[in-house]
Formats: sequence, C-alpha cells, structure tokens
Amino acid sequence: RRWSLTRAELAGIIDGVFISSGIVNGDMHTQDRLLACAELLRGKYAFRGYLHLKLMPGAQFAQVERGMQLADRVSINLEAPNAQRLLHYTTRKDFRQELWQPLAWVEEIRRNRPAVQGWKGHWPSSTTQFVMGGAGESDQELLQVSQSLYAQLKLQRAYYSPFTPHKNTPLENQTPASRKREQRLYQASFLIRDYQYSWEDLQFDAYGNLPLDQDPKLGWAEKHLQQQPVEINRAGWNELLHIPGIGPKGAARILQARRVQVIRDV
Repeated sequence: RRWSLTRAELAGIIDGVFISSGIVNGDMHTQDRLLACAELLRGKYAFRGYLHLKLMPGAQFAQVERGMQLADRVSINLEAPNAQRLLHYTTRKDFRQELWQPLAWVEEIRRNRPAVQGWKGHWPSSTTQFVMGGAGESDQELLQVSQSLYAQLKLQRAYYSPFTPHKNTPLENQTPASRKREQRLYQASFLIRDYQYSWEDLQFDAYGNLPLDQDPKLGWAEKHLQQQPVEINRAGWNELLHIPGIGPKGAARILQARRVQVIRDV
C-alpha cells in the first residue's frame, strides 16, 4: 500500500515472486485474494517474471484454473502422506478433497486444455511439500505417495520439510527430524523421479526408513550389481541409470559414444 512503483521499477527490482498466505476468512476467500494479487502483478504492473502461486486447501476448480493462467508454478502442501498421518497435525483438513483434489485438477487441466491458455502459452508446473518426522510416518510412506504424485499427477517435485517442535504447541515434546534423513529422502525421491527407480527398489529398515549411513543408489547397487555387473556396451537406458555415478547426462553420453566405437576404458 505504501509503494508507488512504475512497471519499469517493478521489473527492475523483482525477477521472481512467491505468493502465499495464512487462511483469512476461509480458504476460498483467501484464494480469491491470492488470485487478485497475481492479477495485479500480471495486469497493472505487467510483471512477466517467475510467479509461484499457492493453492489453498479446498480451492475450487475455477480458482485452480485461474491460478494456472497466471503462474509459472502452483503448489499445495499435502503435509502428510495420507489422511491418517494428517490427523497428527490437524483435524480440519480433508486429505483427499481439500489437498489432493486441487493437485489432481492441475494435471487434469494440463492434460485436457490447450497449453496456449496458460501463462506465456504454457501450463505451470506443480509441487507439494511434506512435513517430515512430525506424524510418525516412515520414509516408505512418503516415497510411495511421492511416486504416485510423479506418475499420476506429473508433479515437478516433492519437498520434505524437517519437523521442528515449538513451545506451547501440542507437539512441543516431539523429537526434531534428522537433517540426514531429509538428505536421504531427497536422494531417493530423485531416483524415483529421474532415474527410473520404484520405491520397491530401495532398501528400508524394519521401520520402513532408509538407512542413514548409505546413499540409497549405492545400497541398491551393492545388493544387485556385485555379482551381476552391467556390461557398459550393451546396457539399456534404465540399466545405465542404475549404476552409481551415472545420471541422465552420463547415460546419454554413453549411448552416443557407443554409436561410434566400443567403449574400452573410462
């Protein structure tokens, strides 16, 4: 309210915006205010930079669609891997109808509506966030639902936010989540998203958690490749991606090199 900016001044100081909010007068009202803010940036100030717009729990289809016409990315936080775990944080949110459904609508719109209707002729990417370690959930639970989000809803990324207890809250005596656990979850999540892994390929302990002392890709390789190493000149794309130290770019370089000659050394 106190700023009076020209379009040039706005473009000069901001190259990206993340629009989020607490709940004010209900979810739908809050979503309308967020959309109004985005419309102000895109319309009055002609802001064409990166815009990440938050979807509120319970957002309606039309609100989701309008947000996708204004933003480069949209997101809604699932917080927990399922409805049962969500009850540890709140009893006021419906996991399927208020959290999962808006994400499903995002993919439905991307799949069924012309991309030219989106911002700059593209539909936005989508993400979500989980609170890790606050609801007694296992890594296996988090990775199972992450895999479903990547496969079914074409999610760009799942974020895992470590739980931190705060005084004078119901969970103030709970142990904070491990940063090493956060690292292992991200590694495993990227294996599922980018390296053709399934959560079933990964190694879990008796509690459904990833070992903290070992990279999950190395753990898979030690179990499967020690006795059956990969022949680099015959391996397919998926096999190459499962070798520790080789990612999508490395696999592509190997396939390209094999068209020229047999690979005999590093």
